[in-house]
Amino acid sequence: MPLSPDSSAPSPRPAVLVTGGATRIGAAITRRFAAAGWHTVIHYRSSATAAEALAATLPSAETIGFDLADDDAALAAVTGLAARRPGWRCLVNSASVFDYDSVTALDPATNRAAMQINALAPARLAQGFFALTAGQSGVRSVINLTDMKIENTNPDFFSYTMSKHALAATIGMLAKGNFEGDVRAYGLAPGAVLASHDQREEETEISHRMNLLARKTGPDEIADAVLFLAGGALASGQSLFIDSGQHLMDQPRDVIWLAREQAQGEMQ
Repeated sequence: MPLSPDSSAPSPRPAVLVTGGATRIGAAITRRFAAAGWHTVIHYRSSATAAEALAATLPSAETIGFDLADDDAALAAVTGLAARRPGWRCLVNSASVFDYDSVTALDPATNRAAMQINALAPARLAQGFFALTAGQSGVRSVINLTDMKIENTNPDFFSYTMSKHALAATIGMLAKGNFEGDVRAYGLAPGAVLASHDQREEETEISHRMNLLARKTGPDEIADAVLFLAGGALASGQSLFIDSGQHLMDQPRDVIWLAREQAQGEMQ
């Protein structure tokens, strides 16, 4: 579990652990917390180079490597983090796998990986965080990144969507859990923000505007919302949808395919 050179020194800053914090939306969240004066703990599995490069640009940061598929390693990592960072105040479960299987042919291996990484691991990390940081004063918050698909469901990415529904179900239960201290459990549901799966640039431009406001939602908006939730101003158990209204629509397929169909029609 590599750490930055100054990670053993006490820090007066509140600390946040962002899983998958080295790339994509996770990196945007990491940068936003850093800009707000937090000590950022950047989790990675295979993106060590990106994690170290990002940490080097931030005023107070460290990296921590473990595989969310390895329950024992994940628990050991956060136990060590809690011991050396008494100011650990927030856990952001951002890491996710996004592999395709269909509503007519669930792939068991894809399903197991999605349920482990997207639902089981965040739930166990949340439980561990609340237990390991018990006794701290002030708000401690867990923020689970779900997906607008939990409201605007379509038949694509069957196992992924199932896992995000499972993760969403944990938020209310964690909020009502018998944890010590002033704790919060929140959800944040993004819509289409970054290119995903096998999208081409022109498809991305179309798909990201398939929402009620016909506008692109930026990763900075997700990051700002996560930082807001970390402050504990909302009652525990709530979720925010940062998707320009996409979750209020009824889309028959994932926007990847809707945009592809539209792009192909425009080319004809």
